[in-house]
Amino acid sequence: MKIGLDIMGGDYAPNATVLGAIAAYPHLKENQHLVLFGNKDQITPILKEQNFNPDLFEYVDTTEVIGMGEHPTKAIVQKPNSSIAVGFQYLKEEKINSFASAGNTGAMLVGSLFSVKAISGVTRPAISAIIPKSKGGFSILLDAGANADCKPENLVQFSIMGSLYAKYVYQVEHPKVGMMNIGEEEEKGNLLTQASYPLLKENSNINFIGNIEGRDLFNEKADVIVCDGFTGNVILKLAESFYVLTLKKGMEDEFFDRFNYEQYGGSPILGVNAPVIIGHGISSPEAIKNMMLLSRDMVETKIVEKFKTAFNS
Repeated sequence: MKIGLDIMGGDYAPNATVLGAIAAYPHLKENQHLVLFGNKDQITPILKEQNFNPDLFEYVDTTEVIGMGEHPTKAIVQKPNSSIAVGFQYLKEEKINSFASAGNTGAMLVGSLFSVKAISGVTRPAISAIIPKSKGGFSILLDAGANADCKPENLVQFSIMGSLYAKYVYQVEHPKVGMMNIGEEEEKGNLLTQASYPLLKENSNINFIGNIEGRDLFNEKADVIVCDGFTGNVILKLAESFYVLTLKKGMEDEFFDRFNYEQYGGSPILGVNAPVIIGHGISSPEAIKNMMLLSRDMVETKIVEKFKTAFNS
């Protein structure tokens, strides 16, 4: 297994990304290898400072970096030797089994769709995110920002992918699927949720429990929460702010500590032909480490193959 990491992506790269790779190494098996994409001249000094054997990683030297504020499509085309572009080329050619970056989110989305492409039958890949539950565990929210506007069939596909992801990567048996809405009643909501409800209700591939409201976000009602990417991104950003607020106010609370993005590493793009994970721009070494371990889990569980089977059967 070869796990690809963009060393140049993120606000604190390459220091945080290299340190995260070092932290991930002890958790990998003998046949699991990290492949680092980036400027090797910047990587080597950090490894030496940490007294880490550079031979334990593989390297793909690149000379360009896609900045956080660059236009995603233009940057992918105009910077073919960037760490993100080269990483996706390796993923497309199956030289690596997964690819992750804390860099430009748009470039990661564009790279996914242009290189490994969407799984046959998947109309819109989605970004998934973790939402902690008050009594322990967490639910999976999707879409968290890839698709601001959706059609009813998109929400059905999100439900299928989210259910498979919860079951095989996080071992949640018979995950309960809820659709985020402004009321529990079947007829509530906007045109999207009203049209999606009967489709979700009739689908035998998911355990649909109906609509949920914002107040249900942190309880036990649902294991998978589906919504359009506009709504999902607002929810995600609001949830992330809880942890920041507790830190600013000097509060210590186990529940709100679980909103720390570092614990989850990154957000996978579900529905493309290989594991791809987007990290937070401010990713710390701990977050990078957990992003690498999530990449490993997605490869080990063969979750992409399970998606392919579901959408091609």
